[in-house]
Amino acid sequence: MGVIIIVLIVVGFLWLKANMEISKLCKGKTEDQKKVIKYRHGGVFVLGKMTDADYDQHVQNVIAKLNTKQRALNKIGLDEDQLREIDPVFFEGYSSENAFVGKDDKLRSTKYETAWLFFSDTQVYMYSYKMDMMSDDKKESTEEYFYKDITNFSTSAETIEAFKTKTGCFGSSEKEKVNREFSNFGLIVPGDKFRCSTSNVKNLDQSVNAMKQKLREKKNA
Repeated sequence: MGVIIIVLIVVGFLWLKANMEISKLCKGKTEDQKKVIKYRHGGVFVLGKMTDADYDQHVQNVIAKLNTKQRALNKIGLDEDQLREIDPVFFEGYSSENAFVGKDDKLRSTKYETAWLFFSDTQVYMYSYKMDMMSDDKKESTEEYFYKDITNFSTSAETIEAFKTKTGCFGSSEKEKVNREFSNFGLIVPGDKFRCSTSNVKNLDQSVNAMKQKLREKKNA
């Protein structure tokens, strides 16, 4: 009986400590940011956390609310009808920064990257939006490239270091370093290279091949 009481006291203390730490991290954050903080740092004693699948859906909901395609067109200052050389291309994925591996063994991050590429008769217009799901930090940018200046469109995969959390006795946790493959897209011009994660892109090769074909046509014209 005495052992059970001691265990309950220890569990109660750990529960209180964990929730106090989360409360500090969540101070001044939005409801969406709080959800991500609890998911990423909650541990076993914080209730109501998102699962890995819940987090993936949460990220997609946040991106959908942003309406990045319209934001891109507004920033570029052109109508989509002027950018119909080929269909616009959308890239998205988790950043290699703050990378971690979920319980389902998939690579994720608290940072997310998106990019739109639009194609006119003479230029490629690029819009990039990168954000941190746990804060208000974001980076929004646009670039314009003439076809004649573009060296290549490329895709690549590299091995990056991520963290995987293991849970031990009484809810203790430790971080293990693991290697995972990270994929990205690159637009290369002399002296510069634009990159964006493609970890959540379907039909990547199809999109990039269409871009390469258009670039060859413009180079040979």
